[in-house]
Amino acid sequence: MYARSTTIHGVPEQVDAGMVYTRDKVMPALMGMDGYVGMSMLADRATGRCIITSSWVDREAMRRSTDAVKGLRARATDILRGPAEVQEWRIAVLHRLHEAPDTACTRVIWTRHAPARIDHAIDAFGVSVVPRISNLPGFCSVSSFVDHDAGRAATAITYADRAAMEAVAEQAAALREEFTRQTGGQVEEVATFELALAHLRVPETV
Repeated sequence: MYARSTTIHGVPEQVDAGMVYTRDKVMPALMGMDGYVGMSMLADRATGRCIITSSWVDREAMRRSTDAVKGLRARATDILRGPAEVQEWRIAVLHRLHEAPDTACTRVIWTRHAPARIDHAIDAFGVSVVPRISNLPGFCSVSSFVDHDAGRAATAITYADRAAMEAVAEQAAALREEFTRQTGGQVEEVATFELALAHLRVPETV
């Protein structure tokens, strides 16, 4: 399974309009494309930063959709009033304890590893970290996306609400530090978002 994420650095006052456009226009358009699986949207109302992610059955389906989504992306950047960055990933890990409620929030961690060791790091994450994260109060799901060539990974951990996410912040940070120390990885960024749309529909891998 593969995913394309579009990060738009918009303005806070346009986040709601961006959510409506993504839900009412982008998602229905993608549903008609061959190989489409699902999509999600993360939003930071304080900064206007939004991440719209679509999932695809394989790399070829994702690449075939490239031209078709350009217009949708351009309109999203107009609405959110910010530039877009596009990243393609392989979906390496997905574990869902239960569906995320409307109040759900997500912490995203971007990490970098030596490209030759990225598969080892992801395997270790699935075996040693996912079971421990799953036991944290308020946990809903976790996913890890990988760019093998760049040695980068993006891990999204979703909780029932912001209070639950913040309550386990120290425990999550300790797990993160332990994992990167053991695998030789480096944390590039940690950010939190509202889970505005939760329709990625990726099968379990753990």
